[in-house]
Amino acid sequence: MPHLRRLHAPGAHCGKLCASACRSVHRFFVYLLRLILKNSLRHKLRTILTVVGIVVAITAFGLLHTIVDAWYAGANASSSARLVTRNSISLTFSLPLNYAQRIRQVDGVTGVSWANWFGGVYITERNFFPQFAIDAPTYLAAYPEFLLSPEEKKAFFVDRQGCIVGRKLADKYGWKVGDQIPLRGTIFPGTWTFNLRGIYDGADKGTDQSTMFFHWSLLNETIKKRFPRRADQTGVFIVQLKDPDQAAPVSAAIDAVFKNSLAETLTETEKAFQLGFVAMTEAILLAIQAVSFVVIIIIMAVMANTMAMTARERGSEYATMKALGFGGGYVALLILGESLAIALAGGVIGVLLTFPLAHGFADAMGSLFPIFLISDETLAMQLGAALIVGLVAAALPAWRAANIRIVDGLRAVG
Repeated sequence: MPHLRRLHAPGAHCGKLCASACRSVHRFFVYLLRLILKNSLRHKLRTILTVVGIVVAITAFGLLHTIVDAWYAGANASSSARLVTRNSISLTFSLPLNYAQRIRQVDGVTGVSWANWFGGVYITERNFFPQFAIDAPTYLAAYPEFLLSPEEKKAFFVDRQGCIVGRKLADKYGWKVGDQIPLRGTIFPGTWTFNLRGIYDGADKGTDQSTMFFHWSLLNETIKKRFPRRADQTGVFIVQLKDPDQAAPVSAAIDAVFKNSLAETLTETEKAFQLGFVAMTEAILLAIQAVSFVVIIIIMAVMANTMAMTARERGSEYATMKALGFGGGYVALLILGESLAIALAGGVIGVLLTFPLAHGFADAMGSLFPIFLISDETLAMQLGAALIVGLVAAALPAWRAANIRIVDGLRAVG
């Protein structure tokens, strides 16, 4: 049927043209990439040193940002459905335990627990980790992110001297269920021995697994014998909310209950409570962030100098290419591609090195940073910084090479 063949012929012809065009484009980019790679390795020592500099800068950038993230980890992991009530003067001042019953009566409150900082020493002062005396049933109910098996939870509840620790803490010291953990008290003098009844895991990677919890009742009984005036007191109350959106009015209502009392309260969201500690070191955090960006700016200047030297040395080559018919855009693309190849090579290696370095740093810091994770945002910032370094460093040399006069380029010696 000739008429059908005539109808299909144009389509088949267009298909062949498209296929041919695609092959041409593919060959062009393959050739371009090979040329960029060869240009990048033309001065191997210079390229290696430049890549090493970028690796150091990108790794430092990622590590410093991870440190900043670790400082905010507690606040970021906090729940919007919990409030913290403390003494309005300072955390060093305690609150009467009977406040718990009055807090429960406030509208919008579904549960109340309490906790007290212990501050004990395990073997030496270097082995620092947080320890809290808690009302176990209500506290664990308020923190469902602490995952504990039913058997371990029951064993902890029934053992007066029992304690639980996070998985990270247990792994660090080689503890297992059934071990005895001695602590030397600092705030509460004496030697305290606890039976490890459970090791909790986190519901997600942002959950703190470097803390020890034991029974507040044990602490209170001992205080009654040694320091009767300090008995029946606690550091903070943990308040569970029915509706997280009502955090502000419920906080105000709780503080109003104890207004003009001997121990007035300050109630705030758990996140605000955590950020209060961060605020004490805010100047340090700002300095760390500033240093991380300064490192990137320095390596950007080094990279720009490298690309400027490269473009100057190859001025006659670029002029020859333009004389042969290659456009200025092609010449600029060569310089830009070489700069990006070097920058991204250093960036990728820097990102990969960040993981073992961050792990080693976290181990060295111990429990100072209970949550020390490299976020996806940090990885994206590292690769983005490498990309920006490559683009900025090549911008001026690429523009100059694209606009170089053939006569001037051929006159150059390099």
